[in-house]
This record gives sequence, structure tokens and C-alpha cells, in this order.
Amino acid sequence: MGNIKIIRGVFDTKLELEHASVVAGFPSPADDYRHETLDFNRDYIKHPEASFYGDVSGNSMKDAGIFDGDRVIIDRAVEPHDGSIVLAWWNGDFTMKYLDLTHRDEGYIELRPANDDFPVFKIDDPDNFKVWGTVIHLIRTFETV
Repeated sequence: MGNIKIIRGVFDTKLELEHASVVAGFPSPADDYRHETLDFNRDYIKHPEASFYGDVSGNSMKDAGIFDGDRVIIDRAVEPHDGSIVLAWWNGDFTMKYLDLTHRDEGYIELRPANDDFPVFKIDDPDNFKVWGTVIHLIRTFETV
């Protein structure tokens, strides 16, 4: 069931990259005058002390666009809601699934995969379950250098 490896990030170093829009047609003459920068920490990490990377293994979330080998950013300070993708600790292991709170009044919640080949987990034992964090961003590598 464990489909994610948690990695502590170092988010106190400022990383700035030149930021430009990606044009699928002709380049804009105004591109020569852009001076905006992308600061990864400012733009993507809102709670550095509560943020972690997770390396995904497996395909239980493929229909959500999260694939084996992807990296996600998990924020433990963000309160999940019904439909959030969460990293949960259940039965002694981490799993990443959609959080389904629609059955809370019936005494249970569900963790739903984004792949019909995987089961839905019915959680009715709160002592054996914890939402560890909310998945906020997805990072995908297309080429290794």
C-alpha cells in the first residue's frame, strides 16, 4: 500500500529562475522586456516548516494525473477538505488518495484512489488513521540531466 516516500525539503534557500510564458505559436516581441522571476519558495511553499516532498511510486492516482516517479509537495499546515488529495497514515503505512468525507455522518470516511484497479479504503477506526498532509503541488521530470 505504501506508495510514497517522504523527503524533508530545505525551503530556506531562495531559488530564482527567469519566468516567461510558454508560447505555442510565435514569440512575443515583449518577451525581451520581461524581468519577472519565479521564486520557488515564495510561489509554491507557503509553510516551509510544514512542507515536505514525496516521491510517488505506483499508479493508484494515475487518473488524477499523478504517476509513478512523480514528486509531490505536501503541506501539513493545509487543512484538507472533501476531495483533497492527501497523504494518509493508515494500517502502518503511507498512502496517497482522495479524501472522501461524504460518509462522516455514518461513522466512516473513505480514501479513494484515482484508478479503478485499486480498492477504496473504508476508514472506521480513527486510532489507526491520520491525515498526515495535503498534496499541494505536483512536480514531474521529463528528462534527467
